[in-house]
Amino acid sequence: MSRAFSQLGLVVHPTRPIDTALRDIREWAAAHDVGVGQVEAQGNSRQVADAVERSDCDLLLAVGGDGTTLTALHLGAEHSRPALGVACGSLGVLTSVTADRVGWALDQFAAGAWNRVPVPALDVSWDGSASAMAINDVSMIRASSGQIIVSVTIDGVLYARVAGDGLVVATALGSTAYTMAAGGPILAPGADGIVVTPLAAHGGAVAPIVAGSASRLAVAVEAGHVGARYEIDGRASTATGERVAVQLRPDYAVAVGLEGDEPRLTGLRRRGLVVDSPRVLARDARL
Repeated sequence: MSRAFSQLGLVVHPTRPIDTALRDIREWAAAHDVGVGQVEAQGNSRQVADAVERSDCDLLLAVGGDGTTLTALHLGAEHSRPALGVACGSLGVLTSVTADRVGWALDQFAAGAWNRVPVPALDVSWDGSASAMAINDVSMIRASSGQIIVSVTIDGVLYARVAGDGLVVATALGSTAYTMAAGGPILAPGADGIVVTPLAAHGGAVAPIVAGSASRLAVAVEAGHVGARYEIDGRASTATGERVAVQLRPDYAVAVGLEGDEPRLTGLRRRGLVVDSPRVLARDARL
């Protein structure tokens, strides 16, 4: 094993059962003389190891699910630390291995048998002041009953003004999250861009649109008495403002890619998020 791997940083799910995975991780680390600490995550009070600075870690290991892996990617981004997701449950989009294979995954990482997978993110700012990074998406949603109006401009050209529940702007990775649920397009791996999907638009003809990866988006939010709230990667944001600027940062974070990683589209089918039409399934059942 390369001595370059000496410190492991854990990022853990706040409530999910992870004791078996943690035991296997500690046993592997003890056998390979690798330190194990826990990286502090905002809002998570669960403590499973002594604290360690993320900048001191060679790898951030997310033990939980996709949400935990998102947290680890954000935590590692500032110092370009790679993150590896371990699923304590079924595999998701961001988790690479199930808990029973965590020892194998650590063997691969220690041997250098892994790929640095760049993870893009949306660089979001409000009124030129408050800012945040979104790996999946940023949502602009009405805060009470009624409608808000959002105006979408792409590279200085007005696309549409939409009255409804709001808008979700997503990365290619995030296109299988809120965007997919809202009827927006899925961007397959290799298709870079920014997806803009209106939420429950009231009338008009405003299709979801995919902007280029180098495009700059400007969204004006007219909330009126209804009010508007923002979410970053599905979590409430304290940001306020009526003008939102969005652009893509292509190499925001680093994920660990391992041999045999499940293709993203295959994962959507396995999880039942993409299902063949009933006519095709009925035909198959007759064969």
